[in-house]
Amino acid sequence: MGKSNCVSRRKFVGTAAAGAAALAIVPRQVLGGPKFVPPSERINVAYIGCGTQGLRLLMQALEKPELRIVAVCDPNRKSDDYPEWSKGELNGKVRKFLNDPTWAQSARGGLCGREVGQELVNRRYAKSAGGAAGDCRAYADFRELLDKEKDLDAVYVMTPDHLHGTVAIHAIRLSKHVIVHKPLANTLAESRLVRDEARRAGVATHMYCAADKPSTPTIAEWLTAGAIGAVREVHNWSTRPFWPQGMTEPPTDTPPTPEGFDWNLWLGPATDRPYHPAYTHAAFRGWFDFGSGALGDMGHYSFYQIFRILKLAAPTSVEAGRSQFWSLKGYHWNKEINQVSYPQASTIQWEFPARGDQPPVTLHWYDGGLRPPTPPELERDAAQFPAEGMLFVGDKGKILCGFMGDSPRLIPQSRMKEFQPPPETLPRPIPELDQWIRAVKGGQAADANFVDVHPMAETIQLGNVALRSDKRLLWDAEAMAFKNAPDAQQWLRRTYRKGWEL
Repeated sequence: MGKSNCVSRRKFVGTAAAGAAALAIVPRQVLGGPKFVPPSERINVAYIGCGTQGLRLLMQALEKPELRIVAVCDPNRKSDDYPEWSKGELNGKVRKFLNDPTWAQSARGGLCGREVGQELVNRRYAKSAGGAAGDCRAYADFRELLDKEKDLDAVYVMTPDHLHGTVAIHAIRLSKHVIVHKPLANTLAESRLVRDEARRAGVATHMYCAADKPSTPTIAEWLTAGAIGAVREVHNWSTRPFWPQGMTEPPTDTPPTPEGFDWNLWLGPATDRPYHPAYTHAAFRGWFDFGSGALGDMGHYSFYQIFRILKLAAPTSVEAGRSQFWSLKGYHWNKEINQVSYPQASTIQWEFPARGDQPPVTLHWYDGGLRPPTPPELERDAAQFPAEGMLFVGDKGKILCGFMGDSPRLIPQSRMKEFQPPPETLPRPIPELDQWIRAVKGGQAADANFVDVHPMAETIQLGNVALRSDKRLLWDAEAMAFKNAPDAQQWLRRTYRKGWEL
């Protein structure tokens, strides 16, 4: 298994080529090109990023018999200072996964890092192999991993946002298949580069973003049947952020870098600065340089459904409103100008042009506890407006859903009771990881492959640019430029640290 399994594959193919068995055993480069993984073989995967969400999805990946995690990577060796969604949430999941009630019993928070990821892989495979020792390798630097793991087929990216594009591009340029947790990157220019490299290389890609919701084709069928007429507006609201945002300046103290944590590797392409725990682990999401804010964290999950259903492409404009912070200095109020982090709450609005027989549509986003006004249809039912949700507004009615489009229903209740749903005519999606596995093995591309999903990813990044501007921004997608705000162009790209340029 693991490394020995990779070696045996090469030896077997080489031996077969030397003898008569070459007629029956065909090397993969002959069968389907150097990137093709035959259906009978397991996909050798490097798993990069062993933080909280990384471990959650690693456990899912280890359940897939088609995958073989041969190496893990994280700049942190091992520590128990990762925030969990609730006390014991992550550690409890690992205990259940390993069937080990003693695992991380004394941990302060989530126990994460590359050695933890390595342990999960080796213990899981040892159990499934009847006690055979695992041989998953652990690396601090993903570049070293990509250089040394010669029989690697694919890379699974679970790093903080600012490293997504960098890791994905390095892997794609080596013709590795890639799955990456949202976003593609945390700057628009880098996201486009990820898309373009994937298109050029022809590898199987997928952005993890809830592209397996069965409610997505259901809503599309309802709209095609004319359930609410032509859609003019969509409203989507989230209770996030659950992490710090709204900081107006970086931290000024300089605590020591924890033992076993490589700050330089974690920083990656971002501008150099001293280590601080305010940046790392789940806290990265709130900073412009490292995260994507509440919109980037959650919007990919819900916007995927909206884009798929309404067949949206690039918006023509974007405008944002944001929470502000004032401090008392001396005996007067002072407005704090935030140039480092996403706001505590925001609203964003995009305009999309007509598509075929579908009219222009406006997409509204709300976070930080903000949400649209309660529709009169809900008041008629004396129903509570949900804390998170999605609302399609058409010429002839409204569809209210859960945040990601789950449990759609016409409102008011009387409309839903009299509605006759149309027959199912659209295919229902399979789980996201299975979509990517199918693509790696030469089958149909994943629904959220990097090329097809890019317009949605770019729309989200435009929203984050708008949060830093006081203008309604007019967007020219072909030129990758704002027609009326050249000053906003600076936020489309990052300034790379020396040695990290792409």
